[in-house]
Amino acid sequence: MKNITVIGSGTMGNGIAHVFAQNNYKVSLVDVNETALKKALDTIAKNLDRQISKGQLTEADKTNTLANLATFTQLKDGAANADLVIEAATENMNIKLDIFRQLDEITPTHCILASNTSSISITKIASVTKRPDKVIGMHFMNPVPVMKLVEIINGYKTSHEVTETIMILSKAIGKVPALSNDYPGFIANRILMPMINEAIISLHEGVGGVHEIDTVMKLGMAHPMGPLQLADFIGLDVCLAILNVLHDGFGNPKYAPCPLLVNMVTAGNLGVKSGEGFYKYTAGSKDLVVSKQFAKISAAAAAGM
Repeated sequence: MKNITVIGSGTMGNGIAHVFAQNNYKVSLVDVNETALKKALDTIAKNLDRQISKGQLTEADKTNTLANLATFTQLKDGAANADLVIEAATENMNIKLDIFRQLDEITPTHCILASNTSSISITKIASVTKRPDKVIGMHFMNPVPVMKLVEIINGYKTSHEVTETIMILSKAIGKVPALSNDYPGFIANRILMPMINEAIISLHEGVGGVHEIDTVMKLGMAHPMGPLQLADFIGLDVCLAILNVLHDGFGNPKYAPCPLLVNMVTAGNLGVKSGEGFYKYTAGSKDLVVSKQFAKISAAAAAGM
């Protein structure tokens, strides 16, 4: 397995491409937006520079990594010779199904088709192809170059051979694979998203402020990042999409997204990507500043009101 195609050049896509290219795989990065591809290459170069500054890589490693990357705006050009395709497009069922239909026609018959989806059924994705035995989930964690975990998801018809291949491949690029079966949210988000949703409900009901809720989870439960900050980091639109998948998939009201989350996404306050969510984000600043919308709640909680 030498030729890897990554579809989508956003945060997850460029991170996945970075890791494979750094481990000497030939990577084709595909996105319909040429500007997005240029931005992705700039991001990868900056992240490589950060690794160099930490003594993790050399300048020669950076040069070799970038040489392993090629960009394409046409799916047929970027995936025609792939041994493995990893789709990292928007977390939208219809978009993913359309991509996999096309991949099934474009790619060689031996090619494994993987999705970086964080919640959408691999079995459903596989059902639109003629090779459901070669469709699998590879759910990377953000930021991909740093986080070790890859959640591997078997679809109903994923073959043992394909699973074994992807498990071995994940280890070869320095990741730790964890195998999950195909149920809504898999392992990671079935556990994580209800916690994030409950944190938002606690804020919505005035139990505590943004800073207070995150502080309790960081200092009391030893979480490196509070659930509201983490939600901002993931993207509130992504959190909402995953909760909807859980709610629809299980039909259980405990997975219903908090109305506050729905309103924030509708208003365009999506977290880090939009510059504001539960916190306000300013370029170049690492300070955590609570969004003005929630400042009064935090002040009231601090005063014991």
